[in-house]
Amino acid sequence: MMKSMHIQSSSFLNIHLEVTQALAQGQPVVALESTIIAHGMPYPQNVATAVEVEAVIRAHGAVPATIAVLEGKICVGLSREQIEVLGSTPDVMKLSRRDLPYAVSTGKPGATTVAATMIAAKLAGIAVFVTGGIGGVHRGASTSFDISADLQELAQTSVAVVCAGAKSILDLPLTLEYLETLGVPVVSVGQEEFPAFFTRSSGLKADFQLDTAQEQAKFIHTKWALGLKGGVVVSNPVPEEMEIPATQIDHIVAQALAEAAQQGITGKATTPYLLKRINELTGGASLKTNIALVKNNARVGAQLAVALAALK
Repeated sequence: MMKSMHIQSSSFLNIHLEVTQALAQGQPVVALESTIIAHGMPYPQNVATAVEVEAVIRAHGAVPATIAVLEGKICVGLSREQIEVLGSTPDVMKLSRRDLPYAVSTGKPGATTVAATMIAAKLAGIAVFVTGGIGGVHRGASTSFDISADLQELAQTSVAVVCAGAKSILDLPLTLEYLETLGVPVVSVGQEEFPAFFTRSSGLKADFQLDTAQEQAKFIHTKWALGLKGGVVVSNPVPEEMEIPATQIDHIVAQALAEAAQQGITGKATTPYLLKRINELTGGASLKTNIALVKNNARVGAQLAVALAALK
């Protein structure tokens, strides 16, 4: 099935030669999203972080494949120059499942969210994807119906997503409830609790605790071998020394959410605004935490990709 999908979609895919060779040889590859470059961090830290995250993946035995849409192609694996363009160009589109065909058909540059990166990774044959935090059910969703497309994508696209939990600007209990309804397993690494992005603790338990890459790989391999399609959330807490205490970040998130509501900011503009405002309110501390957790996820994701490749 994967092979036929790959052939049908090849006219829209531009897979970097290094990634193509690694996949052909059964070597571990890790997909990376690009909204963190275009919308998640300010320039030039965004470009520096993207390059450093790729280096972490290489250091742990896997090949990085950062994904974006450029010149009408879904690019799987970017050059340093392409990363620079994404990080420094204004008005790069933020792409989810809905937006992918528009960016490809019009040739407009686009950075991929969790959902769009999962789609591209699956098309290319990549099983592991590293991000900062997944999207989820937004606070106030009972009236706004604002639920990230990431959750539906996790239900249907068979890619393992390594993250530091869901972004703490979200309604985490409802996010976990929705994932349960969709049948998406939530695995935690090194602790029972589901992490809350900037903080290690959310007060909510993950479904399963699997601490080693080998345990995670065996679980994921078994899920897919049973014919149970869809993703797996591998939630990896931020390093302890870099976390922001819940008492501090909760107050700041509440303030940023109130300001967003006052300004009428909704939809896909919400998360970039909130991350930027939270960084301002923490005096730059949240950006340092964001960078640390992404690098930590890159380490865990690379180890998982190596373990999955060994099983095959």
